[in-house]
Amino acid sequence: MARTPAFEREVVVRSARSLFWEHGYEDTSVPALENATGLSRSSIYNAFGSKRGLFDAVVQSYLDEVIRPRLRPLCEDVVAPGAITEYLQGLGRALKGVGSMSAVNGCLLINAAGAPIAHDAQIARVIDEYREELRTAFARGVDARLPAVPGQDRDRLTDVVTGLVVAAFALVRIAPAEAARSLRAAEELVEHAPGA
Repeated sequence: MARTPAFEREVVVRSARSLFWEHGYEDTSVPALENATGLSRSSIYNAFGSKRGLFDAVVQSYLDEVIRPRLRPLCEDVVAPGAITEYLQGLGRALKGVGSMSAVNGCLLINAAGAPIAHDAQIARVIDEYREELRTAFARGVDARLPAVPGQDRDRLTDVVTGLVVAAFALVRIAPAEAARSLRAAEELVEHAPGA
């Protein structure tokens, strides 16, 4: 097969995303990528430069198609007071979804943070920026929900919510009940904070 037509690129990236999400970067072989995407090794390399180039495209599609749509209500010009609670509840439902990629495989980037690829400086930066993107969105949600709470207390609560969400992403593959407990704890902290 020759070079990947532009209109097929998204389909190829999504197919590869499922594989990387399930198996991680290191355990995803090029032959498995060939099988999943329908492309030959040379076509993958022509279109993406390398397996790593395909992974970078997968990470971008994961952020754009999986993570950011869920965060969008927390990033609007005006954030609704209930947006943070709705996010936590929606994430809880997603992580309980029987057979969903999130329920079965957790978070692609949090998984990568615990894998050898995280030693790559570029990937480490992407993971750090992702965590900061989550924290910034949660801060906006906490601010909208708890405007009367002092800023320093809202900052601490945002840090705790961020940590609990990251923990849920990391735990869901091996301890789904604990992942759900982390999200419920985050929700309760927001809902029962002094000044809520």
